[in-house]
Amino acid sequence: MAERKPIESWLTDMDGVLIHEGVPIPGADAFIKKLRETGKPFLVLTNNSIYTARDLHARLARMGLDVPVENIWTSALATAQFLDDQRPGGTAYVIGEAGLTTALHDIGYVLTDHEPDYVVLGETRTYSFEALTKAIRLINEGARFIGTNPDETGPSPEGPLPATGSVAALITKATGKAPYFAGKPNPLMMRTGLNAIGAHSETSAMIGDRMDTDVLAGLEAGMQTFLVLTGLTTPADVDRYPFRPSKVVDSIADLVDRI
Repeated sequence: MAERKPIESWLTDMDGVLIHEGVPIPGADAFIKKLRETGKPFLVLTNNSIYTARDLHARLARMGLDVPVENIWTSALATAQFLDDQRPGGTAYVIGEAGLTTALHDIGYVLTDHEPDYVVLGETRTYSFEALTKAIRLINEGARFIGTNPDETGPSPEGPLPATGSVAALITKATGKAPYFAGKPNPLMMRTGLNAIGAHSETSAMIGDRMDTDVLAGLEAGMQTFLVLTGLTTPADVDRYPFRPSKVVDSIADLVDRI
């Protein structure tokens, strides 16, 4: 097997890698600081579409992690980029929060419930039965179904919350139409992110805490992959999958010297 090229660019998941339930994971600050000092291109990624990049910048800054807005890439931004490429200046009926609606406004999309080109589903703190019913009817009338990400649950201090994937399954059951998901593990999110920072997959690495999204997306995008054990995955879980990360490490702290 040909030897991998040196890593020049880094992509890292946020929850479970840099932070856990609102607290920085030891080593995260040193990792971000060294990336900024060396000037290497990097992105912090999240499948959560609730927040804008500016929101996340402020949230991370309060925890002592200085990540510029332009170095944050969300499934909402990846979804907007995808729709802008597919149907520029289109229309969409959106179920989601500011992270998603702002991303679509920024690419010139009109948000409407009148014959939209797309129904776009993202996370929200309060899924409305009325909104879901409207989405089902619009999809049945011909709107194309897009989801920001396939995550079935999301974390909260009280325990798991239903996320986009779970709600999408409800809509699919009612319409017979499956969504196209733009977020991880779709390698599209990785490739659009790499393009945003001018990086190439051959010299990039993806760090994540989940085999089924982070590692899979990085693998399919052609990157080296690092699995950290500070999130949802245990060492015993790794062998359950038919693919493996390039390397398993205890935490982000173990990768600071790799930069």
